[in-house]
Amino acid sequence: MRAPLKTAAALLALVAAPLAARSPTNEQIEVMNAVHGFFDALRSDDKTALAQHMLPDGVIFIHNRIKPDQPRVDVVPVTDHLARWAKSPADVDEIMHIETVMVDGDMAQVWGPYYFEVEDKLNHCGFNSLSMIKTADGWKVANTSFSMEPPERCDALVAEVNSHWEFYP
Repeated sequence: MRAPLKTAAALLALVAAPLAARSPTNEQIEVMNAVHGFFDALRSDDKTALAQHMLPDGVIFIHNRIKPDQPRVDVVPVTDHLARWAKSPADVDEIMHIETVMVDGDMAQVWGPYYFEVEDKLNHCGFNSLSMIKTADGWKVANTSFSMEPPERCDALVAEVNSHWEFYP
C-alpha cells in the first residue's frame, strides 16, 4: 500500500513543481514592478524620470551588433547615459518580455528579449539583462547589459515579445 502512495506523491510533486515555478514570488513581483516602473519612466515625456529608477554609480554595457560585421561593446556610466537621455527624442518605447527573475536577498537579475521603437518605428531589438539592487527606496537598476540587433534581424524576436502578455500585479 505504501508504494502506490509514494508513487502518487511523486507524481503529484512532478505536476505541482512546474505550476509553482510559474507563479512568481512576492519578491519577484516587487522586482518586476520596479522593472515596469523603469520602462514607464523610459517612455515618459519627463526625461528626468529615468534617474529615479537607476543607481547613479551603475554601468551600462551595450553589445552593439547594429553593424553585424563590426560588433562592439560600449561601456557607458549611468550618469553619462542619463545626460544623453535628457536630449533623446520624446516618442520612444521599449517593450520587454520578462523571461527570468532571480532574487537573492537584496539583489536580483532580470532577463528577457525586447525591442525598441522611436516614433512608432522599430529601431533595434535584443536581450536585456538587468541587475537590480534593493535600496531603502525600493528596487533600482544597478547595472544593465543589452544586445542591439538591427531592425532587419528583429522579426522573430519582436514576434516572441509580442506573443506574451505582461501583467502588472
